Amino acid sequence: MSKRAETQTPIHPLMAQRWSPRALDETAEVRPEQLVALLEAARWAASYGNTQPARYLVGRRGEASFDRILGTLNDGNKAWAHRAGALLIGVAVTRNEKGDVPYAEYGLGLASQNLALQAVAEGLVVHQMAGFDPLAVRREFELPDDAEPLVAIAVGTLADPEVLGEDWRIERERAPRSRIPLAEFAFTDRWGSPAV
Repeated sequence: MSKRAETQTPIHPLMAQRWSPRALDETAEVRPEQLVALLEAARWAASYGNTQPARYLVGRRGEASFDRILGTLNDGNKAWAHRAGALLIGVAVTRNEKGDVPYAEYGLGLASQNLALQAVAEGLVVHQMAGFDPLAVRREFELPDDAEPLVAIAVGTLADPEVLGEDWRIERERAPRSRIPLAEFAFTDRWGSPAV
């Protein structure tokens, strides 16, 4: 199933093809070399002053870390994320030897977007989630105080939406993608004055 973005002007295929499915093939694996490529792409993301605040907790399906990450997800995400080939938790390191790391959350966001785009290049899909328990992650993985778990990430191979079982989940998966128009997204002169 393709849900390529309907853009006002052409954009790079990696960005046009990226979306956040929940229907994942529980028989497909994320190969170790694919996972390394995703992490390498994330590692080379831009960051404020080259502070590199992004870190990831990683588990491939079948590994104990996968089950531990899955256990921190809320029930709605557990219902589908167990089919992922890999689960990750994106963590922002908020302090280093120089003190507070400015824009650590932004740095993790940039790294995670690199990870998602590399996944598309690898023929994989990614779904990023806020629905997890950061305190459980902190306890389960013994995070230091300056490490903030901010996002859970499922990586896998697309499956037929029918694997989701419930009609409302299937319909949500098949629904067309949408974004606000550029005229409501980018402004010039003053707020609300379209730039394009």
